[in-house]
Amino acid sequence: MPIEKFNILESTCVPLPMQNIDTDQIIPARFLKATSREGFGENLFRDWRFDKNGNPKPDFALNRPGYSGKILVGGKNFGSGSSREHAAWAIYDYGFRVVVSSFFADIFKNNALNNGLLPVQVSEDFLKKIFTEVDKNPKITLKVDLENQEISLQSTGDTFHFEINAYKKSCLLNGYDDIDFLLSKKEKILAFEQLQNKT
Repeated sequence: MPIEKFNILESTCVPLPMQNIDTDQIIPARFLKATSREGFGENLFRDWRFDKNGNPKPDFALNRPGYSGKILVGGKNFGSGSSREHAAWAIYDYGFRVVVSSFFADIFKNNALNNGLLPVQVSEDFLKKIFTEVDKNPKITLKVDLENQEISLQSTGDTFHFEINAYKKSCLLNGYDDIDFLLSKKEKILAFEQLQNKT
């Protein structure tokens, strides 16, 4: 699955105001058989989205018609638990491009960045504002500006500056994974090797 270039995203969001959402809840272990990134979205939050008979649970946010968009907003300590890369795959494959939380587990954060999914870490206060505004009106939008590292709550004008590794930022802006990044430097690498061979 190619990684999409990311610059500015303005979208409605899906709120999951729960803390400690772990990777086994994001994608249960029984669905980890495939090795490619495609197809995991259909089982995202499987045990929360569906009952034992496979029927959608109407109260879960992803099943509620009022909520939609490319931004998932979770509670504190998002992505804890086992280090499965499939969690990032599932969120991305479902259609999300950004996950917002006040704290991310380090392994999940790295897996997300490696797979084109932008984790935006905000303050507890800013996160509460998002949940409050979305609760008032599910159609409010968030604007995520990667170049300037800002997320804005469009209904209030509140803005938060988020941090991101410079290398990963460059990869997201260009739609690169680690291999794509190396290939983009191919000419410079070859030129350097030729120079070294001459000395």
